[in-house]
Amino acid sequence: MSVVIFAENSEGKFKKGVFEIATYAHKTATQLGTEANAIVIGEVNQDDLKKLGNYGISKVLKLNAPSNEFQVQPWSELIAQGFKHLQGSVLVISNTYTGKSLAPRVSVKLGASLATNVVNFPDTSAGFVVKRGAFSGKGFAYVSLTRPTKVVALTPNSIDIAEHNTPISFSSETIGTQAPSTNVIEISKSQGKIPLTEAEVVVSAGRGMKGPENWGMIEELAKVLGAATACSKPVSDVGWRPHSEHVGQTGITIKPNLNIAIGISGAIQHLAGVSASKVIVVINTDPEAPFFKIADYGIVGDAFQVLPKLIAAAKATMNS
Repeated sequence: MSVVIFAENSEGKFKKGVFEIATYAHKTATQLGTEANAIVIGEVNQDDLKKLGNYGISKVLKLNAPSNEFQVQPWSELIAQGFKHLQGSVLVISNTYTGKSLAPRVSVKLGASLATNVVNFPDTSAGFVVKRGAFSGKGFAYVSLTRPTKVVALTPNSIDIAEHNTPISFSSETIGTQAPSTNVIEISKSQGKIPLTEAEVVVSAGRGMKGPENWGMIEELAKVLGAATACSKPVSDVGWRPHSEHVGQTGITIKPNLNIAIGISGAIQHLAGVSASKVIVVINTDPEAPFFKIADYGIVGDAFQVLPKLIAAAKATMNS
């Protein structure tokens, strides 16, 4: 019984999260005395496919979907059938938007135990116990998955990627699925931006920037640092920034290595989406702003005075 990952791709390329779940699957498989395998849907760059072997994947099963565009109904059926074909016992999915749609549906089809928002490797010394984020990131829960089949959705940026250089083999399978009950009319994707869920560095800002005309400084700092840009809910609500940049309890949850928050007070709804960041830097004029309570570093000051100096320092560091 193998540990299987669903290797999600975007336009034929794997995202970083795929190599994280491959690392997770390899270590879990080693603990269970089995091998780690992968399911891929659609066409994927051949070099990316071969990279899976670098992270401990032994076999890759390529499946064909009615459409290369994501559709949860046929894809969940394909993954469930592919998992059975690979004789899987544990399915690992990245907890992306796609993964959040697939994991519960696949677990039902497999009659499996399900754990989402998982943030660490399982403890298999006495059963199968996983650590997962709870209460909007304010705490952790340790959950025992007791069914023979298990589905784990791993939060991106939770573990370090490790290479293992495993010999890899490929196979292809055609599995029949029901015609989808929905039709995709159009898909609009952000171009030229680092996806927030993939970003290792995020520069976020709030109403303290006073208006959309001042966002040039935020974008400039993000460009220098190779970061994604984000915003608080009030900013997206008034149309200063697109809703795709809204981070918080009702927006996107991020877990970057570095989150720089500028002019955001830190309401509990916003903190729920960012508190898992490894390092948080806060810039705010109010020394009593709630954000400072969870910050690793804080600057009490006017963003319009601090940001130009920060950008200049970042440029000098990057060019040195």
